[in-house]
Amino acid sequence: MKFVNTLLLGGLLALSANGFASQWEKITKPIAGKAQSIGGYSNGCIIGAQPLALKGEGYQVIRSVKNRYYGHPQLLSYLQQLAQNAKAAGIPPILIGDMGMPAGGRFSSGHASHQTGLDADIWLRFGPMDDATARNPAGLATVMVDHAANVVNERLWTAHHTKLLKLAASDGRVDRIFVNPAIKVKLCQSAGADREWLRKIRPWYAHDAHFHVRLTCPADAANCENQAPVPAGDGCGAELYSWFELAKPSGKPKAKVIPQPPQLCQMILSSQGL
Repeated sequence: MKFVNTLLLGGLLALSANGFASQWEKITKPIAGKAQSIGGYSNGCIIGAQPLALKGEGYQVIRSVKNRYYGHPQLLSYLQQLAQNAKAAGIPPILIGDMGMPAGGRFSSGHASHQTGLDADIWLRFGPMDDATARNPAGLATVMVDHAANVVNERLWTAHHTKLLKLAASDGRVDRIFVNPAIKVKLCQSAGADREWLRKIRPWYAHDAHFHVRLTCPADAANCENQAPVPAGDGCGAELYSWFELAKPSGKPKAKVIPQPPQLCQMILSSQGL
């Protein structure tokens, strides 16, 4: 890949950070080269991303209209293996939502992360869907949490959900998986004696209709930034239940500051005329 000279890069650096939010959406094909996840999950990009086939054994990609079904080859391998394991366990086809864009980078809306080709959303509704609906299934997500009571809706939750999350978290490539705090509580209550996998299941806001898988940086990704390691233990103690405490108002919220992308990512934008 040919990068522009330092003068053009310097001009790019002078742009406001907000200008980067939608530039990545203008890149419609992956950047050629050996697969490299660059930067952090919430401020990065990827070279050599690959598209996930829209259908495969045990899975179906949804929301393909968004063009967010690209990722590092390790993410594709992980999702395909998870789908095969789920099918073998008797779980209906899994529905894979947002992964990343062709060159990664920041979405203009919907996510702060998913920027390095190592994140993927998996719906808590099972498939299959007809192709037209799968392409843009607006309004069809199934919310699994009764937010008034802060508990999982027992009419909707099944053993398939627990089994799928256990399969998803048991793969050594996984760094962590984000779920709604109420879903984490449900898993803590139903996991039984085998609890090691629970450590990677982390509570986070929203995530009531899908779970978010994040892989660790590949071993050969010199410019990829991992998060701090997940704490020891199953994560089912006081810290989990603190998520249900009412937050006290803390004054006017601060304006969100979007950081400058890593230099290599800025060079990618520049190489694309952006």
